[in-house]
Order: sequence, then C-alpha cells, then structure tokens
Amino acid sequence: MEPLSARGLPRLSWIDTLYSNFNYNTDGYEGDAGEDGKSQDGSETLPFIDESPTMSPQLCAPQGPDGETVLPTPLLAGGDIEKGLEMKRLVLSGFLASEEIYINQLEALLLPMRPLKATATTSQPVLTIQQVETIFYKIQDIFEIHKEFYDALLPSIQQWDEKVTVGHLFQKLASQLGVYKAFVDNYKVALETAEKCSQANSQFQKISENLKVKGPKDSKVCTTTSSMEALLYKPIDRVTRSTLVLHDLLKHTPKDHPDFPLLQDALRISQNFLSSINEEIDPRRTAVTTPKGEARQLVKDGFLVEVSESSRKLRHVFLFTDLLLCAKMKKTAVGRHQQYECKWYIPLADLTFQTLDDSDACPSIQVLPEHEIEEMKIKISVLKNEIQKEKKAPKGQSRVERLRKKMNEQESWLLLHSPTIPFRIHNKHGKSYLFLLSSDYERSEWRESIQKLQKKDLQSCVLSSVELQVLTSSCFKLRTVHNIPVTGNKDDEETPGLYGFLHVIVHSAKGFEQSANLYCTLEVDSFGYFVSKAKTRVFRDTTEPQWNEEFEIELEGSQYLRILCYEKCYDKSMLNKDDNEIVDKIMGKGQVQLDPQTVQSKNWHMDVIEMNGIKVEFSMKFTSRDLSLKRTPSKKQSGVFGVKINVVTKRERSKVPYIVRQCIEEVEKRGIDEVGIYRISGVATDIQALKSAFDTNTKDILVMLSDMDINAIAGTLKLYFRELPEPLLTDRLYPAFMEGIALSDPAAKENCMMHLLRSLPDPNIMTFLTLLEHLKRVAEKEPINKMSLHNLATVFGPTLLRPSESESAKGQHITSASDIWSHDVMAQVQVLLYYLQHPPISYAELKRNTLYFSTDV
Repeated sequence: MEPLSARGLPRLSWIDTLYSNFNYNTDGYEGDAGEDGKSQDGSETLPFIDESPTMSPQLCAPQGPDGETVLPTPLLAGGDIEKGLEMKRLVLSGFLASEEIYINQLEALLLPMRPLKATATTSQPVLTIQQVETIFYKIQDIFEIHKEFYDALLPSIQQWDEKVTVGHLFQKLASQLGVYKAFVDNYKVALETAEKCSQANSQFQKISENLKVKGPKDSKVCTTTSSMEALLYKPIDRVTRSTLVLHDLLKHTPKDHPDFPLLQDALRISQNFLSSINEEIDPRRTAVTTPKGEARQLVKDGFLVEVSESSRKLRHVFLFTDLLLCAKMKKTAVGRHQQYECKWYIPLADLTFQTLDDSDACPSIQVLPEHEIEEMKIKISVLKNEIQKEKKAPKGQSRVERLRKKMNEQESWLLLHSPTIPFRIHNKHGKSYLFLLSSDYERSEWRESIQKLQKKDLQSCVLSSVELQVLTSSCFKLRTVHNIPVTGNKDDEETPGLYGFLHVIVHSAKGFEQSANLYCTLEVDSFGYFVSKAKTRVFRDTTEPQWNEEFEIELEGSQYLRILCYEKCYDKSMLNKDDNEIVDKIMGKGQVQLDPQTVQSKNWHMDVIEMNGIKVEFSMKFTSRDLSLKRTPSKKQSGVFGVKINVVTKRERSKVPYIVRQCIEEVEKRGIDEVGIYRISGVATDIQALKSAFDTNTKDILVMLSDMDINAIAGTLKLYFRELPEPLLTDRLYPAFMEGIALSDPAAKENCMMHLLRSLPDPNIMTFLTLLEHLKRVAEKEPINKMSLHNLATVFGPTLLRPSESESAKGQHITSASDIWSHDVMAQVQVLLYYLQHPPISYAELKRNTLYFSTDV
C-alpha cells in the first residue's frame, strides 16, 4: 500500500512513516475498508486519534509486501520537532484524504441518478421522478458542500506553516449541517424506496448493487464496488467522523491560535447537531424497555416553563414514542446522583391540543412588566463585565465563583419569567396543562414532533408505579439537553455572541404548492431565549413572494437568526382571543448561525434557509455596537438627517423640526394601537425612502407618509435622532445627566434634572418636550400596544442621551462589545424614564422657574 495522501499532498517526514505502515480500518480515513463501513463482527468502527503523538491510532495491522504483519513505528519524542503543529497537519492530511474518498462515494451515488432521472420521463422508465428524488434526496447538495470544502482545504495543507488557518473552513462546513438534517429526516424513506424499487425492478437492483467508487488518486486501487444502501449510510456516518476530527484538531491547536475559537464553535455546532439527531440515527441509544418488554424511545426533551397553580415552574419535559412526561429535578445531597421526579404524564393516544373554538377558562398567565425583564438583562450584562475584570485580577478567582452563582440565578429568573407564548395540551379526561414558550418556533417544534408520533397506531397506556419509576429514572441517562440554557453553564471560551446591529434583507421564497398570503418573521437569541424582532409585509395570493425588505435588528449577545414563514389567516371566526396566541399557520421555519467571520465583513452575505421544502432567500451584514455609536455629520447642510437641530429649525423657522412633528402626527393617527410600535423594526428600504424624501423636502412627503407602513415611520423618527451630529440632550451635559440621575435625594434630583433641561438650547428643549408628551400618549395605550413607559425609555434613552466619543475614550475599562452595551445604558434609560414619569413639563414654566442647581454644567 502506498502512503495515504490526498490529491498531491506534500510528503510529511516522520508522518510518512506512520501513513506508509498503517491504514485506518474505516473508509473515514482510507478506502480499503468493507463496503458498509463495518468491522468483521458487524459493529460500526470509528476513527480514533490519540492526543499523544507517541501513540499510534487504533488500527488493524495491515500486511507488508511479504505477507508479514507490519507493526506500528512509535513516533519519536524530541524537542527538535514541533509535535503539536505536525500532529495538526497529520490530522488534517488524514481528514483531507478521507474527504477525497467521501467525495468519490457521493459521486458514485450521483452517477446513476442522472440517467435514471432522464429515463423517468420516457415511455420505459426504470424509476419515477418521485422515486429518484426520494432516493437521492440532498446528495447533490452534500457533494457540492464537500467539494468546495476540499478545494479550499487542499492548498492550505500543500503550503503548510504555523500561520495557516483552517478554522473558518470547518466553521462554514458545520454551519451547513442543515442539509444533513434534511438528509437524515429522509434517510429511512430513501432506504425503503430503494428496497421496494429493487424488488420491483431487476434493472434497478443490478444498478444499486454494483456502484463503482473511484479510489484515491495516489492509490493503486482504481475502483471498488459498493451497494447503494452502503453508500447512502456514508453521510450519516460522516458527521460523527468530522466531529471526532474536530476534537483532535483542538487538542493540537494552541488556545491563542486564530483557529481555536472557530474550531471550538464548529465542534459545538456539530455536537449539538449530533445530539439532536441521535435518536433518528440509532434508536437503540435512546430506547427504554419497560417491564412488559415494550421498546420506548426518547424523541425530544427540553426545559419548558409550566404554569402550575398560577405560578411559573421550570420543568424538564421528555417526549417518548408513546407518551409525554413532565419532570422536575429532585434536590439531592452533594455528591449524590441527580434524579428526576415525575410531575405528570399523558399517553400520546390521549393527548390533544387547544382547539380554536375552545372556550374553557384558561389559567391566568402572570406576565411581568417588560421593564423588569429589561432591567434584569442589564444587571446580567454588568455581572458579565465584573466577572471578566475579576478573572484578570491577581486574586479574583474566589469572587468570580460568587459572581457566577449570582449571574446564574438571575439568568434562571429571566428564563422563568420571560416566556409568554402559550402551549396548551389536554388529555381526553379533560385535564389541561399550560406551558409558556418564548418563541413560536419552539411551540411549533414540540407540536410537530407530537403530531408526527400521533400518526402511528398508538395505544393508550397506564403505567404502574414501578413502570413510572423505571421510566423516570431512565430520564437522567437518556436526556439530550443537560443544562438550562444560561451562560453560567457554558465554558468561558465559548463564543459570547454578537452585540450591535444585524441588517437583514428578506428577498423571496419559493417551494409553495398553492397560492397563499405569506409573510416572514425574524427571531434572534438573547440571554438564552429567542425574541421576535421583525416581520415582513403580507404578500398576497402567491406561490413566489418577493419581499425584498430590509430590517435592522439589535443583537444582545446573539448567536442565531431564525426565520419563520407564515400563511396569514384573515378569517375573523378563526381568531383566538388568548394573548400572544398566533393563529396564522407556520409554513416553514429554519435557523442559521451568526458566524462573526461572515457577517462582520462590510459586504452583504447572501444565504438560503431551507424549511419543509420551502426556500427563503435572504442577505445579512453586521455593524458592531462600537461602530454604531459613532455619529457622522452630514456633508450636505440642506437636508435634515445628520444636520444640527438648530440649523434645521432656523431654516424652517420652526420650534420643532418638521420631520419630528410629521412622524409623531402620523404615529398618533394610525400607529398608537400597533403592538410593539417603536420596538418592531420597520422595513429599511422604506425608512431610506422617507429619509431621502425629508432630506430633499419632497412635496409628496405627506402622501408618502399616509401610504407608508407605520413601523417604517416610527423607524424614521428613531433614525433622525440617532443620526443627529450630537445627541438631543447634548454631549456637554451628558456627564451632568449621569450624575443627576444617580442622586438619591428626591428634591436634589428634581432640582438638578429640571435645571439640566433648562440648560439645553431652545430647539433641543422644545423637541424633547414634544417627544416626551408623544411617548406618554403612546404609553397610555399600553394594554393594546404593549409599550410601557419603560419600554419606550429603553428604545429612545440610549439614542437621545449617549456619551461623546471623547467621553467614551475616557472609560478605559470598556474592553468588549458587551461592556459597551451595558455601560451607562441603565442610566440613559433611567434619565428618559424620569422625565416620562414626571408630571407634565411646560416650556414656559421651565423658563420661569428660577431655582438653580449649584453645579457648573
């Protein structure tokens, strides 16, 4: 056997010895293994690379030319060889060689697909189009992904040195695992279809049993023969092997190498993916045998908030093939094995969902004011910053643990109190259970998983106390979700997520079978749960909606973007009166990881999310928060955006800029009842059109305003204040506002805060007071629009009041994007909230008042 190498790889000194003497006993690393990738005893063999370079991998010893067994040559330990770097190259070279074999296997599968497709439309088809598409589902996509990865990795290894980086390639490969998920979902059907077609058609049987797989270029083996069934298993096996390789790459990559965080991220994505599909790949891993000998498998589990006796409880919910079990973790003594206690279970045969005409009395959902949620987020951010500072301090480790514990408690509180979307289930005896979720995405996943299992012929069951105890005990071993999703459970090295603004353009969607009224919503994760951030227009009566709408979404440590596609329901009789209940039908849903490398480039990054056969095309780019804080004055003084407020009011001969008055008037006319007004993003293209119209003083501006989506008008007003060359409450007074709001004596605070308002230039005072009264009128409609004074202060506070760049530069302790997010934000919100909660302030009275605060401002 010649040394294993991939498409012209350079030879590797001492590594060559290893490769010339050994083959991995799996086609994951070498192509001479059995066609189905199994060892002689039929068990799966997986590649293994030991972390020590002096150990040889677990291999089956091949034979030399004279028939004798070749023994492993130990790798010499010596300071003259950079073992870590060489081992990394070894792992990469082996993986590249295995990639070549894998690509050849996929090519072998694709070879018969094309002629089979071509004959499907003739008078003598071997298979129907439907059968071809089912058997070869996603193979072409997987082939293209790996071909692109191979072509990008090859030159890196050919020109190897310590500066070569490959982490971004593995991260991109991991980010495309959604294609594998689609393949896995279809895998069983593909095998069954291939089997039926082989039995019914001898021609196809011959084809499927004799697929020719090309050998590696540098191998003496030209081709091997494999069955279609064996080759269809390769993609399922591949992710496991790729995950093992990522483990080994991390072992031999220094923590300060640019590859380390990217490889770590890729490994995390791959492990999450594997844990989510393990039960589909190998049901034996998640099977429980009851005393009666029945096989029961765990399909899905996760942490949900249950409303029980009018209070929120965190539960771990387990969905088995025939029942749903709700459990809580028992409190155990230190060192004792953790256990679950079953709260209740429902056989799936007895389980039903809330119907739209259900008029049962629902438990009242205790919803906290949103400002309490926002305040907790800020507290958590401040704690994160303190932890980072303490970790750098010489004796900070003991305090770090205390801070971590506190942060864990606060994040758990947030997870318990933030969800508001109801997910109700009932059993046939009339007993109801209510969970609260933070996202319609999760609700849809749970509902779909249960409904999929209910399509089988399920029998109702009653578990004896012994059976229930056995099942509950097994939950600890079987669970796939081990910790509640709080930062305290994560490694410090894990990606902290992105802070700033994500710009997303939702272009179009295709793949709908029937015309419908369609729209998309966008969600991002924040503090361990997902939040809905934007919504496209409804595109009426179409199978190919073309939205081309842009949104700006604020990120708070976000790592994922989700897109959900809905069919709009206009039938009033179908409306559900429950708060937060979405009755529109979910047509598809999907998520992508926000890869910092991809989204932080200045260019738009185009992508496609596949969801239940539907493809949604979108683009995105990211602006970090520190960049977004910079205000760039407009070069054209004839417009209004980026122009000083006194210049605009002087030119207009007005006390308040025209743009502010018109936007406020329009919002009060038709947006004051809009849920999430000022919080939900408007379409960026609409906002830009309005910005251009105001800047050029277009005569049709009033017509444009009356026709424009109200969220775009609200977004235009926010943009105007954000783009002022200096904030409305001015750079000069910023430190004084920060000191004034921190005063504890109410009289002193009142005196100071009113004096500061008086100290503003007249156009700033008039504009601020106009906005203040408007926001109070919006908050009066809080029961309808869900926007409290605190919500509005959170939206506008950091825009109207923020430190100047010179002031920010003084804060040397600001070291990260999360620091920038939390630094002074709480105080900025509190300043605006103070004025919003204050009795009405009139300009005349403010100027008449002669009380002065004795501080030079």
